[in-house]
Amino acid sequence: IGITLLMGFRSGAGPLQWVEAFGLLALFALAISWLAIPFGLVTGTPTGANTSTLAFQLLPLLSTAFVSPVAMPASVRWFAEHQPITPVVETVRGLLAGTPVGHEALIAVAWCLGITLAGYLWASVAYRRLPAR
Repeated sequence: IGITLLMGFRSGAGPLQWVEAFGLLALFALAISWLAIPFGLVTGTPTGANTSTLAFQLLPLLSTAFVSPVAMPASVRWFAEHQPITPVVETVRGLLAGTPVGHEALIAVAWCLGITLAGYLWASVAYRRLPAR
């Protein structure tokens, strides 16, 4: 945040919008963490867990974080508009710019909660399958 302010970013957001943006980012971090846990349990090594989640690390490149969807080819545009990173990016962008976020915030929260639940359930199953020590 400090670097962006040094680069000239000026937010039109109020204190509540900053709290909402940080809350959404924290929820997204929780979702990604719960998704990484079962990968770690299944692969058995830190290296395997890190490599398994590489696809999720590339999702921001195929979202609207860097390029407007209008400039994307049709197939990439469809994927960018229907993946979990895009609503999170658009919501945080709208909150920090002080503009209305519309239904994007609900979609972002739904994605985060869904990913968290899926990761938790998968981790529970993977943990029960580990041999007793």
